[in-house]
Amino acid sequence: MTVTTGIFFAFVAMFCWGIGDFLIQKTSRKIGDWETLFTVSFVGSLMLAPFVWKGLVDVVVGKDILTMLILAGCGLVFLLGSLLDFESLKVGKISVVESVWSAEIVVSALLAYFILSEGLNMQQIALVTTLIVGLIMVSIKDKIGFSIRKLFLEKGVFVAFCAAIAMGIANFMVGLGARASDPVVIYFFISVVCLVFSVCYLLYNNLLHKTVIDIKNNPKLILSMSVMDNIAWIAFAFAMSLAPIGIVVALSESYIIISVILGITVSKEKLKTHQKIGLLLALFGALTLAIITV
Repeated sequence: MTVTTGIFFAFVAMFCWGIGDFLIQKTSRKIGDWETLFTVSFVGSLMLAPFVWKGLVDVVVGKDILTMLILAGCGLVFLLGSLLDFESLKVGKISVVESVWSAEIVVSALLAYFILSEGLNMQQIALVTTLIVGLIMVSIKDKIGFSIRKLFLEKGVFVAFCAAIAMGIANFMVGLGARASDPVVIYFFISVVCLVFSVCYLLYNNLLHKTVIDIKNNPKLILSMSVMDNIAWIAFAFAMSLAPIGIVVALSESYIIISVILGITVSKEKLKTHQKIGLLLALFGALTLAIITV
């Protein structure tokens, strides 16, 4: 497979995350953070179990200690980042939270540069910057977005910033793990780590039975959320194994474009002038970045 295929997978991740994050917000507010993590990781583990045994056996039998450490570290960082993500969505405005999450792109790109010497040229840097600015503009719906002081007093923003750092590290480690072993194996391992920790938490707090009841009462919402989020992460892992990490993260993190387009076409939402400009900038940045990379 080629870089072109990697870019395609990045766009698949972008589309699925655009829908998935909206559903995650609804789910986490309805049943809770750990319960949401449990459902996503359970579905992910179940989906991938039939396809990963050979890859896991190769890592274990081959005693590939470095890959094992990468898998374990990725699982733990992903667990922390996911919980912070869910919490910021639960307590904050999705529009403000998603603008702060743009910091993930910078964190992942810097790690790829300093650890893998995987840099971007000036043209790519300019397009990534354009994309980030566009995403921030389109996600802010009122004047609070143009005041840094007020923005960081907004509920959920500090948690969202911590989530962006954690997920930026997790994104990089997913790319590292996907290249060291296999994209399916890395995400399966992440799902299992999250599943184990979420089950332990729910059992310790006597919430597992309640979670099962919540799933039975909201099957369509929870199943659709879990499937979309897992498809996004699987596509993301494949993209990271095939294309430059900074570019893949920039493109896949542009899922807010999907949310805005759905809002305009389905919910008949109206955008303010700065949001329209931001949408055009983000679309220009994402499409041009993809074109010059393939």
